[in-house]
Amino acid sequence: MIACAAACTPAQAVEIDGRIDPEEWAGAQHVTDFRKVQPLTGDPGSLPTEAWVLATPDGLAVAFRNVQPPSVPRSRQKLPRDFEEQVDRVNVFVDFDGDGRTGHAFTVSASGGIADETITNENQFNSDWDGQWRHAVAEDGDAWTVELLIPWHTAPMRDGVDGQRTLKLFLARVVGSTGERMAWPVASFERPRFLSDFAPVTVPEFSQSLLAITPYASGLYDNVGRGHDFNAGVDLFWKPNGRFQLAATLSPDFGQVESDDLVVNFSATETFISDKRPFFTENQGIFELTTPSDFSQQLYTRRVGSTGEIDAAVKANGSLGRANYGVFVAEEGGATGRAYQALRLVRDFESQNLGAMLTRVDDPWRDREATVLGVDHNWRPSARWNVRTRLLGSRIEQAGNDVQDFGATVWADYEMDNGWRQQWIAMHFGNDLELNDFGYLSRASTNYLHWELRRRFTDQPEDARYASTDWRWRVSTNHNNRGDKLSDQFRMSRQGQLRNGGSEYAQVNVNSAGTNDLLLRGNGLVRVPSSFNAVYEYERPREGNWSHDYGAELYSGGLSGNDRVGHAWWAGATYFVSDAFRLSASATFIRRPDWLIWQGPDRPGLVGAFSGRENRLRAGMDWTIDERQELRVKLQAIGIGARARGGWRFDPAGHAIAAADTIDDFSVRNLGFQVRYRYELAPLSYLYVVYARGGFDRSAVGDDVGEALLDSFRLRDDEQLMVKLSYRFEI
Repeated sequence: MIACAAACTPAQAVEIDGRIDPEEWAGAQHVTDFRKVQPLTGDPGSLPTEAWVLATPDGLAVAFRNVQPPSVPRSRQKLPRDFEEQVDRVNVFVDFDGDGRTGHAFTVSASGGIADETITNENQFNSDWDGQWRHAVAEDGDAWTVELLIPWHTAPMRDGVDGQRTLKLFLARVVGSTGERMAWPVASFERPRFLSDFAPVTVPEFSQSLLAITPYASGLYDNVGRGHDFNAGVDLFWKPNGRFQLAATLSPDFGQVESDDLVVNFSATETFISDKRPFFTENQGIFELTTPSDFSQQLYTRRVGSTGEIDAAVKANGSLGRANYGVFVAEEGGATGRAYQALRLVRDFESQNLGAMLTRVDDPWRDREATVLGVDHNWRPSARWNVRTRLLGSRIEQAGNDVQDFGATVWADYEMDNGWRQQWIAMHFGNDLELNDFGYLSRASTNYLHWELRRRFTDQPEDARYASTDWRWRVSTNHNNRGDKLSDQFRMSRQGQLRNGGSEYAQVNVNSAGTNDLLLRGNGLVRVPSSFNAVYEYERPREGNWSHDYGAELYSGGLSGNDRVGHAWWAGATYFVSDAFRLSASATFIRRPDWLIWQGPDRPGLVGAFSGRENRLRAGMDWTIDERQELRVKLQAIGIGARARGGWRFDPAGHAIAAADTIDDFSVRNLGFQVRYRYELAPLSYLYVVYARGGFDRSAVGDDVGEALLDSFRLRDDEQLMVKLSYRFEI
């Protein structure tokens, strides 16, 4: 543990102007030992980097001085908030409680762009959260400097000891032209353990109170229905001390100032969509309880507001000693509205965390009450091991029936020498485990095992194309809880980090014959033959005025197995008219030679086989007009054309029987178009003007896929103009 020198000197304010004044930073902890973590060699960084850390009454102050001579290109492009571009930048990651449970990430680019994220489950990032913090960038000869101030009201924190608080920090710098990341301490989100490997830093204990009230008003005009709507409401955030904070919202307006990506989904698995609504992203990390199953979580905030408008919602977070707690309550209005409640408790120990969460949904419209209890345990017995265990139990009471079931998962990661790693995962979900009233679970009825061996190669020659490569080999088996084998799989993948800052990924999956128990939506089984898929992706960050990416995939499947091979390929490019103005476009082309689609509840045992083609187009414009204004244009279009090849029914064992039923060709058109202007009136206070148009159409005509894509531009199911004004008052 490193004690900050400022603990012994009077606290002082720091002017956040990007220029590191030695007098302002006197007594700060000085960090100079930045080492390479991407590639993960632990060698000293290629460019001199210094950082200073100082606790002040106004917040945690951090400064960087990044030497970058003219021989190393410096990126200066303007960036939207939560950018993902490969540019010169610095990162400050803070675990305020130092328990490895939740972290907050703050990123500043060399051009002053910012991004902020929360970190849970050691290395899972979520960029939906937007915090209020200060930053500034300046240039100093052959170096550029950054100053940040992160207020103490950013997150609830436990009490310190004897006037001192122990945080955990990770400081990093990324060189945009090469992709090199150098950091202190040597930790990496590519490892199973990341949060737990931050460096402990002891600073004076400060606390801030904050009362923020954000009223909003919005007006919407519907150009299709010739109607209009007006909404008003308020968000409240109150933090009286370091141990407690409360967020509340009344009549929230969740109009689409942020548009979701278009998805056309014919599968039995629900599409997961992240939540960008401010109330639900504010300090949501306490409620994270996930499993290794894709996107699975006990509390999925997109459920709230899905069946009715939200009348009110309240969320409280706090700490009692070494225990943290969270309370979540939301009420929907209308005849179909639901009531949601969640209670979360977490206790931190020296090398482990133990938590529990109880959620409940009252659904009077369906005479349904859903209760789920989850228990999570994270254990770090040594620097090499990381073990995570989850237990989940659900109880559904509906119309006098009571159904209960449970699930359990465990995954263990073991870090060996010379870049070798191993991972084991085991999952069991009962047939009647139900999380989806408040949570997300792609499927129940699962018994899954896998073993994965990994090797990271970082000792590449200086003239090699790759800075590092990461190979993975995995074997897995998956059965449902009724004894049917879903599949066995062998997977091999390779991730490459290139010296030009680009990245490359390749993966091959070989799947055994097995059973599909979801396709018929509970109306029987489908026996499927063996199959495979192979994918390659390449991404090159900006070089001159261009950046680009492309990829391709080959795959088999359906009832034809490896006899019919489909393909997909995609390419995208961004052209930078200037550092503040860019245009982007991408196209995807997919061919599915044996596409199996369930024919609906009217014919529950019937599956149609199609030869399908799908084209997707994305285009956009981003213009950072100045520090307060941005204009964004986003277009997405999908066209699908499917020719029927026949129909199938299935015997009780799941074997296919050719059906005489008529199967119709079909086509799909889907459009989403948005023009969004945003003006930042003050921190977290915005004026939005949004024009949006879109539509969806499915017809029983197998149009040419190109025609379907072009026809999508004529769709006009919705056409709206929305103006929204929100202003944050701090007291």
